[in-house]
Amino acid sequence: MTATLSETARRARVAASSGFAAQGFVYATLLTNLNRFKDRYGVDDGQITLVVLGVCVMAALGTLVADRVARTESGSRAVLGVGLLVIAAAVVVASVAPGFGVLVAGFLVFGVGMGMVDAGTNMQAVAIQHEYGRSLLTGFYASWSVGGIIGAVLVAVTAGRVPDEPVAVATLTGALVAGAASVLVLASGWRGATVAVRADGVARPDEALAFPAADGSKPLVPWGAVVLLGLGVVAFYVADTAISTWSTIYLDDVMLASASFAPLGYAAYLTTTLGSRLAGDPLVRRWGRVVVLRGGALVGAAGLVLVVAAPGQWAALAGFAVAGAGLGVIAPLCFSAAGDVAPGHADAVVARLNVFNYVGAVLGGVLVGAIGSTSSLGLGFIVPIVLVVAVAVLAGRFGVARRVGTPATAGSGAGG
Repeated sequence: MTATLSETARRARVAASSGFAAQGFVYATLLTNLNRFKDRYGVDDGQITLVVLGVCVMAALGTLVADRVARTESGSRAVLGVGLLVIAAAVVVASVAPGFGVLVAGFLVFGVGMGMVDAGTNMQAVAIQHEYGRSLLTGFYASWSVGGIIGAVLVAVTAGRVPDEPVAVATLTGALVAGAASVLVLASGWRGATVAVRADGVARPDEALAFPAADGSKPLVPWGAVVLLGLGVVAFYVADTAISTWSTIYLDDVMLASASFAPLGYAAYLTTTLGSRLAGDPLVRRWGRVVVLRGGALVGAAGLVLVVAAPGQWAALAGFAVAGAGLGVIAPLCFSAAGDVAPGHADAVVARLNVFNYVGAVLGGVLVGAIGSTSSLGLGFIVPIVLVVAVAVLAGRFGVARRVGTPATAGSGAGG
C-alpha cells in the first residue's frame, strides 16, 4: 500500500468510525427515552411495540435503497453520508413532536436512515478492512459502542435536569452528532470501486453477487453462505434489540428501578460490549473467528440467563453487563465473514446480509415486547437465549470460506 493510499485509508477509517459512533449515540438516546415517550404521550408497551415494528420495516426499505445507491459511482460513501443526514432530520422531528402521530412519523423516517447507515457503515468497514489486510470489524463496532455509551449516560445524567417539554433536549443532540459525522464521511469516506465488472469490462450491478459457474454456463449465487451468516446476524440482533429496546423499561417497570438507574442497564451492556469489541480483533488474529465467536455466544447466553433469573435490579444490571461481554463480537464477525463469501462484491453481500438485521430486530423488539405484554417481560429474554446458543453450536461454519471451483477450506478467521 503506497503512502498516499495508506493516508486515504486511514482517513476513511476515521470517517467510518465516526459513522458507527454517531449511530450508536442516536440509537441510545432514542431508545433509553422510550419510557419518557410513553409517559409524554400516554401510550403503552403495545403501541411502542408497533412503533418498533414500523422502524424495522422502514429500515429494511432503507437497506434496499442503500443497495441501489452503493452500485452507483457514488458508492457506499454516499449511502452512509446521506443516511446520517436522514437520521439527523428524523431526530429533530421526534424531539419536537407535538403529538404521538408526529413522533411515529419521526421514528419511521429514522428507520429509513438507520437502514442506510447500517448498510453503509458495514460496506465501508468491510472495504477498509480489505485494504488494510487484517481484522478491523470489531474495532469499528467498538466505535458504535462508545457512541451508545455516551448517549445512554447522557440520558441518565440529564434525567429530570433538562426539559422534555416541549422539546426533548437530550435526544435533539443526536441531530448535531449525526450531521457532523455525515460531513466527515462525505469528505473522507472510502471511495473504492464497488460495482462488479464482467470480463468484457461492462458493469453488471444487478449481478453483484453472481459468480460464474464451474462450467461457465450461468452465474452461481452463494445464498447458502449468505443465509448462514444471516442466522448469526439474526441471533445477535434479537438479543441486542431486546436489550436496547426493553432493558430500560424492564428495570423501570419490573425491577422498580429509579429513573436515573433504569438507563444504566443499557449503559452497562454497551460498556462490556465495547470491551469485547476492543479485544475482538486481537483475539481473532490470535485464535481465529470460530473460537472467538463460540466463546462470545456462550458468554452472551449466560448473561441473558442471569437477566431472566435476576431477583432484583442489581442482578439484572449484572446480567446485561455479562451479556454485552459476549454478544459484542457476534455481528462484526458475521459481517467480517461476508468478505469471504464473494470477494470483490462485498457491498452486495453486506446489503443482503443487513436485511437479516431487521428480521432479528423485529423478533427482539416486537416478539419480546409481545411476550411481555401477555406474561412477563423477563420471559421475553428467553427467545434470544435460544438463538444465541444456536450460534455457539453453528460457530464452526463461520470459519469456512467457499470459493467457486474450489473445495471449502477452513479459514483462519482473521476477518479479511
